[in-house]
Amino acid sequence: MADPTPASRRRSGESAPQIFWETKLAFDFMRWRQLTLILSTLLVVASLALLGVRGLNFGLDFTGGTLVEVHFPEAADPQAVRLGLEAQGYGDLVVQNFGTARDVLVRVPPDVVGETATVGDVILEALRADYGDQVALRRSEFVGPAVGEELREQGGLAMLAALSLVMVYIMFRFTGKFALSAVIALVHDVIITLGAFSLFRWSFDLPSLAAVLAVIGYSLNDTIVVADRIRENFRALRRAEPIAVINQAISQSFGRTLVTSLTTLLVLIALLLFGGSMIEGFAEALVVGVLVGTYSSIYVAANALLLMGVEQKDLLVPEKEGQDQDALL
Repeated sequence: MADPTPASRRRSGESAPQIFWETKLAFDFMRWRQLTLILSTLLVVASLALLGVRGLNFGLDFTGGTLVEVHFPEAADPQAVRLGLEAQGYGDLVVQNFGTARDVLVRVPPDVVGETATVGDVILEALRADYGDQVALRRSEFVGPAVGEELREQGGLAMLAALSLVMVYIMFRFTGKFALSAVIALVHDVIITLGAFSLFRWSFDLPSLAAVLAVIGYSLNDTIVVADRIRENFRALRRAEPIAVINQAISQSFGRTLVTSLTTLLVLIALLLFGGSMIEGFAEALVVGVLVGTYSSIYVAANALLLMGVEQKDLLVPEKEGQDQDALL
């Protein structure tokens, strides 16, 4: 009777029973595939509903407004400056140090102060009421809403271009089913990340958009690692069921995925706590994106492959005629 073990396995001395025993030792991640499918669907639908009803809380980069830079005689605490301005009736401001501890940048949304030409003078007056006449105005620049609208359009096009290029890349590296499953996972991650911004009313500005694009890259990296393992196992475990092969692949890469996610989260939490308001949106988007991306690389992409009926023949490398005979010589 012919040995069903692939030639590469026969050459390395591994037997078919040993290979199938390895799949039995893998953790059964796909046991919860139906539950995670329902969970992912609910999260995506809820996020789309939030985006449709509440939308995003666009920051000054997208809505337009005024940038006011002021200089203090001594080091100024941005949080204290913002609270002082809010106490005088100027809300929804973003205040941060700019360059040095004595230079402060105030981002003023439109319609908070009134006439655009007087925004810098009004903010300066309010600050001098708290900190004295030595506070000096360095610059006051207006960002028009037309620029904000253009940035929104370009940001959306950037995300669509990224997803399209990802699909093309994975189609060349793997197959069409893997490309589609990867894009499904990426769209899942982006929608849920944007849904979190809508739910918690976090300000969405250019750093936040950059973070969403970074989430695409991070999630794609995890998905490709799992997909590469699935491809290798499909070629080695030719008689194993697709679920067993996928469980084996996820089990083999789970340690790497967990360590990468935890170390990344530690850095992002430090940025969120100590990075200040300038990169707060960036850190928030990446924290949500890393959590969702880790989950999607395990369940969403693999679930999509099973729903599309991935099989060994989708990835098997055809053996050349006479290859087995040559290996035995």
